[in-house]
Amino acid sequence: MKFVLIANYPPDRQESMKKYAVTLKENLVKESLEAEIWYPKVFFGYAVKSTGAGFGKWLGYIDKWIIYPVILRAKRMFSSKYADKNTFFHVCDHSNSPYLKSLPAHRSGITCHDVLAIRGALGFEDAYCPASSTGKILQSWIFKNLIKARILTTVSQLTMDQLISLCGGNAPFSQWKVIHNSFNADFSPMAPVASKKLLAGAGISPDKSFILTVGSSLPRKNRKMLLEMTAVLGKKWDGLICFAGQPLNEALLVLVKELGLEDRVVSIVKPDHSTLVALYSTCTAFVFPSYSEGFGWPLIEAQACGAPVIASNVDPMPEISNGTAIHADPDQPNDFANGLLLLLDPEKRKKLIDAGLENAKRFDTGLLTREFIGLYTNSGSN
Repeated sequence: MKFVLIANYPPDRQESMKKYAVTLKENLVKESLEAEIWYPKVFFGYAVKSTGAGFGKWLGYIDKWIIYPVILRAKRMFSSKYADKNTFFHVCDHSNSPYLKSLPAHRSGITCHDVLAIRGALGFEDAYCPASSTGKILQSWIFKNLIKARILTTVSQLTMDQLISLCGGNAPFSQWKVIHNSFNADFSPMAPVASKKLLAGAGISPDKSFILTVGSSLPRKNRKMLLEMTAVLGKKWDGLICFAGQPLNEALLVLVKELGLEDRVVSIVKPDHSTLVALYSTCTAFVFPSYSEGFGWPLIEAQACGAPVIASNVDPMPEISNGTAIHADPDQPNDFANGLLLLLDPEKRKKLIDAGLENAKRFDTGLLTREFIGLYTNSGSN
């Protein structure tokens, strides 16, 4: 078997999707299979600084949706290597589902990471992804091509259920399967000496306890919960609040000031991998109060590093934790605060950490890669 992985358009800078494609290739090679990554070619996108909005977005669309499908067909048609029945094509991101039209239907599949944007475009408020007029058209096009995929994997049962619901309650094809994400880097507990040195460099005193969240400033990430739960705790806990990932937005900075927490907030913008592992390994608790996710990578990353987790009780968070995290209503700061107080008990804390470390084993790269290979082996396409 040989795999061609179709990745994302480089100027769009979708780092998590790039990691997914690169990790999948590496894992396939570890299983003694041939694998290569194809990135959409950049032509007009070189003319602008960003393809995320405005004129640059439309130039990117020309590269992605007009030129690259032609290139895909040409590469496939004029090379005997890619005509081989044992060569399979996999689109690594559901937002590129229109590429399936340029690939052999019985030898091609796709990963659906979430249907948040699709559901948001259809008016589902619980997706927390509102769409513009053109965005609704784009998501409709993505969805129509996505559900034509004969081979499809979703990264959570929630995403599969939501996708099938959008299809009218029945999966169009039998080769649709849930295959959870695996780790895309090494996450394991870091020794205290190494972690404290890295934290000091990031502005966190080695002897200060802190709660941590990792991610963007999107409203669905519900970052304000860490501030609200800290305010509720009052004098019961006097640690720091660490936001890793994107910088704090204006609304959050205003809330920090309103709650009088200016001297307790630390923002670490885009930490490198070692610093991220140090944060996970040292935090009093990893707090993940998101309103909506397709999978929730930070949850298992934190557990693999030995952090106890307090997360939203909204799926797929309970699915991914498999009962090894404290789950609470993302609109109830009191519930999150009570979860943190539970973790101040050394025995309860250790129990949750041990359970989390065990849960992280479910996302072993080898195990999940073999499930992925089996999806194609059993597809009947060869």
